[in-house]
Amino acid sequence: MPGFSINEFRSQLTGAGARPNLFEVTVPFPGISNAGESAQKMKFMCKSASIPGGDIAPVEVPYFGRQIKLAGNRTFAEWATTVINDEDFAIHSGIVNWMDAIQSHTQSLRRGGVNDYQVDAIVTQYGKTGVNIKEINFINLWPSSVAAIELGWDTNDALEEFAVTWQYDYWTITDGRTATN
Repeated sequence: MPGFSINEFRSQLTGAGARPNLFEVTVPFPGISNAGESAQKMKFMCKSASIPGGDIAPVEVPYFGRQIKLAGNRTFAEWATTVINDEDFAIHSGIVNWMDAIQSHTQSLRRGGVNDYQVDAIVTQYGKTGVNIKEINFINLWPSSVAAIELGWDTNDALEEFAVTWQYDYWTITDGRTATN
């Protein structure tokens, strides 16, 4: 292979590559959720999350039988997390209460306005030395779906977990480079 050099490849791999398991999710539960310690526990119990992708929809303009594609509006896909459930159900209950405050189970009522149920959340990506290398800020986030917790007599040596789908207005990125300790 002409031009291939393992040493050149290594020199381009800053920090020996980012690791997908070095992250933390910070979701400050709003007061209407009566979530107690859920926000602190979320940092430890959020098992999986993602750094979102980006989409800009095309605007197609027909011209003499051809389509000219121009940049349209940016769209933001929903965000998904998976959370480990503890026996106190703190995070699960906090999210269920949060959703109940947005839309009650029994009536078409909402406790408070939009500013009462939306929060800004952060996914922090860490380097292998504990340095914060990137923060993704989700602006005006709220839970739109909490998945079922599967139970089964045949499920041994496992912890309960559940998925949460979140909606938000947009995200921003902040470069980190601060130590965590």
